[in-house]
Amino acid sequence: MNEVTIRVPATTANLGPGYDCLGIALQIYNHVTVERGGELQTHPMVAAVAEKFFTTAGVTPFPFSWKITGDVPRSRGMGSSVTVRLGLLHGLNELSGKPLSADTLFHICAELEGHPDNAAPAAFGGFTVAGGAEIARFEVAPELRFVLLIPDFEVSTPAARKVLPAQLDRLAAVQSCANACRITAAFAAKNYALLRGAFVDQLHQPFREKELIPFLSKVIAAGESAGALGGFLSGSGSTICCVTEGNEEAIGAAMLAASGNAGARIIITRADNQGTLRA
Repeated sequence: MNEVTIRVPATTANLGPGYDCLGIALQIYNHVTVERGGELQTHPMVAAVAEKFFTTAGVTPFPFSWKITGDVPRSRGMGSSVTVRLGLLHGLNELSGKPLSADTLFHICAELEGHPDNAAPAAFGGFTVAGGAEIARFEVAPELRFVLLIPDFEVSTPAARKVLPAQLDRLAAVQSCANACRITAAFAAKNYALLRGAFVDQLHQPFREKELIPFLSKVIAAGESAGALGGFLSGSGSTICCVTEGNEEAIGAAMLAASGNAGARIIITRADNQGTLRA
Protein backbone atom coordinates (compact mmCIF):
# COMPACT_ATOMS: atom_id res chain seq x y z
CA MET A 1 0.00 0.00 0.00
CA ASN A 2 1.41 3.38 -1.01
CA GLU A 3 -1.57 5.69 -0.37
CA VAL A 4 -4.49 5.83 2.03
CA THR A 5 -7.25 8.33 2.82
CA ILE A 6 -8.62 8.74 6.34
CA ARG A 7 -11.95 10.37 7.22
CA VAL A 8 -12.00 12.32 10.49
CA PRO A 9 -15.14 14.01 11.90
CA ALA A 10 -15.39 17.52 13.25
CA THR A 11 -16.14 17.85 16.94
CA THR A 12 -17.81 20.19 19.35
CA ALA A 13 -16.15 20.15 22.76
CA ASN A 14 -16.58 21.44 26.32
CA LEU A 15 -20.40 21.68 25.93
CA GLY A 16 -20.26 24.58 28.35
CA PRO A 17 -19.21 23.27 31.78
CA GLY A 18 -17.46 20.10 30.56
CA TYR A 19 -14.24 22.02 30.10
CA ASP A 20 -11.46 19.96 28.49
CA CYS A 21 -13.33 16.68 29.00
CA LEU A 22 -16.71 16.51 27.16
CA GLY A 23 -17.07 16.30 23.39
CA ILE A 24 -19.27 15.11 20.52
CA ALA A 25 -18.31 14.03 17.00
CA LEU A 26 -20.31 15.63 14.18
CA GLN A 27 -21.23 14.60 10.64
CA ILE A 28 -18.86 17.16 9.15
CA TYR A 29 -15.61 15.69 7.85
CA ASN A 30 -12.07 16.26 6.70
CA HIS A 31 -10.29 13.69 4.54
CA VAL A 32 -6.54 13.30 5.00
CA THR A 33 -4.62 11.46 2.27
CA VAL A 34 -1.15 10.16 3.13
CA GLU A 35 1.19 8.83 0.43
CA ARG A 36 4.62 7.24 0.67
CA GLY A 37 7.38 9.32 -0.89
CA GLY A 38 7.90 13.03 -1.27
CA GLU A 39 10.03 15.48 0.65
CA LEU A 40 10.84 15.47 4.35
CA GLN A 41 7.98 17.06 6.30
CA THR A 42 8.99 20.37 7.88
CA HIS A 43 5.60 21.75 8.96
CA PRO A 44 5.91 21.80 12.78
CA MET A 45 2.59 20.02 13.45
CA VAL A 46 3.18 17.35 10.79
CA ALA A 47 6.79 16.79 11.81
CA ALA A 48 5.77 16.36 15.47
CA VAL A 49 3.06 13.85 14.53
CA ALA A 50 5.46 11.85 12.36
CA GLU A 51 8.21 11.79 14.97
CA LYS A 52 5.82 10.65 17.71
CA PHE A 53 4.26 7.97 15.50
CA PHE A 54 7.53 6.45 14.27
CA THR A 55 9.06 6.49 17.77
CA THR A 56 6.01 4.89 19.42
CA ALA A 57 5.48 2.32 16.67
CA GLY A 58 9.14 1.41 16.37
CA VAL A 59 8.88 1.86 12.62
CA THR A 60 11.76 3.10 10.49
CA PRO A 61 10.78 6.61 9.38
CA PHE A 62 9.92 7.03 5.72
CA PRO A 63 9.19 10.19 3.69
CA PHE A 64 5.56 10.89 2.90
CA SER A 65 3.35 13.54 1.38
CA TRP A 66 -0.13 14.46 2.53
CA LYS A 67 -3.12 16.58 1.66
CA ILE A 68 -6.35 17.49 3.37
CA THR A 69 -9.79 18.25 1.97
CA GLY A 70 -13.18 18.65 3.59
CA ASP A 71 -15.61 20.91 5.37
CA VAL A 72 -14.25 21.39 8.89
CA PRO A 73 -13.63 25.13 9.34
CA ARG A 74 -10.22 26.14 10.62
CA SER A 75 -9.76 27.74 14.06
CA ARG A 76 -13.47 27.84 14.79
CA GLY A 77 -13.59 25.49 17.79
CA MET A 78 -14.52 22.39 15.81
CA GLY A 79 -11.37 20.31 16.12
CA SER A 80 -9.67 21.18 12.83
CA SER A 81 -6.20 20.49 14.27
CA VAL A 82 -7.37 17.09 15.51
CA THR A 83 -8.51 16.15 12.01
CA VAL A 84 -4.96 16.77 10.78
CA ARG A 85 -3.25 14.92 13.63
CA LEU A 86 -5.60 11.91 13.70
CA GLY A 87 -5.70 11.73 9.91
CA LEU A 88 -1.91 11.65 9.72
CA LEU A 89 -1.57 9.17 12.60
CA HIS A 90 -4.08 6.74 11.12
CA GLY A 91 -2.65 7.21 7.64
CA LEU A 92 0.91 6.50 8.75
CA ASN A 93 -0.35 3.57 10.78
CA GLU A 94 -2.11 2.05 7.75
CA LEU A 95 0.97 2.51 5.55
CA SER A 96 3.10 0.85 8.24
CA GLY A 97 0.94 -2.27 8.54
CA LYS A 98 -1.15 -1.05 11.54
CA PRO A 99 1.35 -1.59 14.36
CA LEU A 100 -0.60 0.65 16.76
CA SER A 101 -4.15 0.32 18.08
CA ALA A 102 -6.81 2.99 17.74
CA ASP A 103 -6.53 3.61 21.49
CA THR A 104 -2.81 4.28 21.20
CA LEU A 105 -3.31 6.62 18.24
CA PHE A 106 -5.90 8.53 20.27
CA HIS A 107 -3.54 8.91 23.22
CA ILE A 108 -0.78 10.18 20.92
CA CYS A 109 -3.18 12.72 19.43
CA ALA A 110 -4.42 13.87 22.84
CA GLU A 111 -0.84 14.29 24.04
CA LEU A 112 0.06 16.37 21.00
CA GLU A 113 -3.12 18.44 21.36
CA GLY A 114 -2.54 19.03 25.05
CA HIS A 115 -6.12 18.05 25.95
CA PRO A 116 -8.39 15.12 24.99
CA ASP A 117 -11.83 16.73 24.62
CA ASN A 118 -11.74 16.96 20.80
CA ALA A 119 -9.45 13.98 20.20
CA ALA A 120 -11.72 11.46 21.96
CA PRO A 121 -14.96 12.02 20.00
CA ALA A 122 -13.03 12.43 16.74
CA ALA A 123 -11.29 9.12 17.35
CA PHE A 124 -14.25 7.06 18.58
CA GLY A 125 -17.41 8.94 17.59
CA GLY A 126 -20.45 9.73 19.69
CA PHE A 127 -20.45 11.63 23.00
CA THR A 128 -17.30 11.12 25.04
CA VAL A 129 -16.03 11.91 28.51
CA ALA A 130 -12.24 12.05 28.44
CA GLY A 131 -10.00 12.34 31.47
CA GLY A 132 -7.23 10.04 32.59
CA ALA A 133 -6.56 6.74 30.88
CA GLU A 134 -10.16 5.67 30.22
CA ILE A 135 -12.76 7.11 27.86
CA ALA A 136 -16.51 6.88 28.50
CA ARG A 137 -18.40 6.83 25.20
CA PHE A 138 -22.12 6.88 24.38
CA GLU A 139 -23.88 6.82 21.02
CA VAL A 140 -26.00 9.87 20.21
CA ALA A 141 -29.51 9.40 18.85
CA PRO A 142 -30.16 10.66 15.30
CA GLU A 143 -33.09 12.85 16.35
CA LEU A 144 -30.69 15.20 18.15
CA ARG A 145 -29.59 18.08 15.91
CA PHE A 146 -26.66 20.44 16.28
CA VAL A 147 -27.18 23.97 14.95
CA LEU A 148 -23.83 25.66 14.43
CA LEU A 149 -23.33 29.38 14.04
CA ILE A 150 -19.91 29.80 12.42
CA PRO A 151 -18.72 33.44 12.56
CA ASP A 152 -16.44 34.97 9.97
CA PHE A 153 -13.47 35.22 12.34
CA GLU A 154 -11.05 32.75 13.87
CA VAL A 155 -10.17 32.21 17.53
CA SER A 156 -6.95 30.38 18.31
CA THR A 157 -6.95 28.00 21.27
CA PRO A 158 -3.85 29.58 22.87
CA ALA A 159 -5.46 33.04 22.66
CA ALA A 160 -8.70 31.70 24.15
CA ARG A 161 -6.82 30.12 27.05
CA LYS A 162 -4.96 33.33 27.84
CA VAL A 163 -8.18 35.15 28.80
CA LEU A 164 -9.07 32.61 31.51
CA PRO A 165 -8.49 33.57 35.16
CA ALA A 166 -5.96 31.79 37.35
CA GLN A 167 -8.59 31.21 40.09
CA LEU A 168 -12.33 30.53 40.11
CA ASP A 169 -15.10 31.09 42.63
CA ARG A 170 -15.80 27.83 44.46
CA LEU A 171 -19.59 28.01 44.19
CA ALA A 172 -19.35 28.78 40.48
CA ALA A 173 -17.08 25.76 40.05
CA VAL A 174 -19.52 23.54 41.94
CA GLN A 175 -22.43 24.67 39.75
CA SER A 176 -20.40 23.99 36.61
CA CYS A 177 -19.43 20.53 37.88
CA ALA A 178 -23.08 19.69 38.61
CA ASN A 179 -24.11 20.80 35.12
CA ALA A 180 -21.36 18.75 33.47
CA CYS A 181 -22.58 15.69 35.40
CA ARG A 182 -26.15 16.33 34.23
CA ILE A 183 -25.02 16.61 30.61
CA THR A 184 -23.24 13.27 30.93
CA ALA A 185 -26.31 11.65 32.46
CA ALA A 186 -28.51 13.03 29.66
CA PHE A 187 -26.34 11.51 26.95
CA ALA A 188 -25.82 8.23 28.82
CA ALA A 189 -29.58 7.78 29.23
CA LYS A 190 -30.50 9.42 25.88
CA ASN A 191 -32.84 11.57 27.96
CA TYR A 192 -32.08 14.81 26.19
CA ALA A 193 -34.71 16.81 28.06
CA LEU A 194 -32.20 16.84 30.93
CA LEU A 195 -30.01 19.14 28.84
CA ARG A 196 -32.27 22.15 29.43
CA GLY A 197 -30.36 24.57 31.62
CA ALA A 198 -27.36 22.26 31.90
CA PHE A 199 -25.00 24.13 29.56
CA VAL A 200 -24.60 27.06 31.98
CA ASP A 201 -20.89 27.42 32.67
CA GLN A 202 -18.68 29.58 34.90
CA LEU A 203 -15.33 28.02 33.98
CA HIS A 204 -14.51 29.62 30.63
CA GLN A 205 -17.47 30.97 28.64
CA PRO A 206 -18.04 34.26 30.54
CA PHE A 207 -14.39 35.22 30.14
CA ARG A 208 -14.22 34.28 26.47
CA GLU A 209 -17.45 36.13 25.78
CA LYS A 210 -16.11 39.29 27.38
CA GLU A 211 -12.82 39.27 25.47
CA LEU A 212 -13.46 37.35 22.24
CA ILE A 213 -17.10 36.56 21.35
CA PRO A 214 -19.32 39.40 22.63
CA PHE A 215 -22.54 38.04 21.12
CA LEU A 216 -22.29 34.57 22.72
CA SER A 217 -25.09 34.97 25.28
CA LYS A 218 -27.40 36.71 22.79
CA VAL A 219 -27.02 33.90 20.26
CA ILE A 220 -27.65 31.17 22.84
CA ALA A 221 -30.68 33.00 24.24
CA ALA A 222 -32.09 33.44 20.73
CA GLY A 223 -31.62 29.75 19.99
CA GLU A 224 -33.33 28.73 23.22
CA SER A 225 -36.24 31.12 22.59
CA ALA A 226 -36.70 29.46 19.19
CA GLY A 227 -36.88 26.02 20.79
CA ALA A 228 -33.34 24.77 21.40
CA LEU A 229 -32.59 22.65 24.46
CA GLY A 230 -29.60 24.88 25.08
CA GLY A 231 -26.40 26.22 23.61
CA PHE A 232 -22.72 26.73 24.28
CA LEU A 233 -19.44 27.91 22.83
CA SER A 234 -18.01 25.13 20.68
CA GLY A 235 -14.53 24.41 22.01
CA SER A 236 -12.70 27.71 22.37
CA GLY A 237 -14.84 29.33 19.64
CA SER A 238 -15.68 31.15 17.59
CA THR A 239 -18.46 28.67 16.64
CA ILE A 240 -21.57 28.62 18.83
CA CYS A 241 -23.65 25.43 19.00
CA CYS A 242 -27.29 24.96 19.94
CA VAL A 243 -28.75 21.48 20.51
CA THR A 244 -32.32 20.60 19.61
CA GLU A 245 -34.77 17.79 18.86
CA GLY A 246 -36.65 19.87 16.29
CA ASN A 247 -37.32 23.30 14.79
CA GLU A 248 -33.67 23.52 13.76
CA GLU A 249 -34.21 25.86 10.81
CA ALA A 250 -35.95 28.46 12.95
CA ILE A 251 -33.30 28.08 15.63
CA GLY A 252 -30.55 28.69 13.08
CA ALA A 253 -32.29 31.78 11.73
CA ALA A 254 -32.71 33.17 15.24
CA MET A 255 -29.06 32.54 16.09
CA LEU A 256 -27.89 34.21 12.90
CA ALA A 257 -30.05 37.28 13.47
CA ALA A 258 -28.88 37.62 17.08
CA SER A 259 -25.20 37.41 16.17
CA GLY A 260 -25.09 40.62 14.17
CA ASN A 261 -22.17 39.01 12.34
CA ALA A 262 -22.77 39.67 8.66
CA GLY A 263 -20.34 37.00 7.50
CA ALA A 264 -21.60 34.24 9.80
CA ARG A 265 -23.23 31.09 8.44
CA ILE A 266 -25.35 28.26 9.83
CA ILE A 267 -24.70 24.52 9.55
CA ILE A 268 -27.24 21.99 10.83
CA THR A 269 -25.93 18.48 11.42
CA ARG A 270 -26.21 15.31 13.51
CA ALA A 271 -23.72 13.44 15.66
CA ASP A 272 -21.25 11.03 14.07
CA ASN A 273 -21.13 7.69 15.92
CA GLN A 274 -18.29 6.12 13.91
CA GLY A 275 -15.26 8.31 14.57
CA THR A 276 -12.09 8.16 12.51
CA LEU A 277 -12.03 5.52 9.77
CA ARG A 278 -10.43 4.65 6.47
CA ALA A 279 -12.31 6.31 3.64
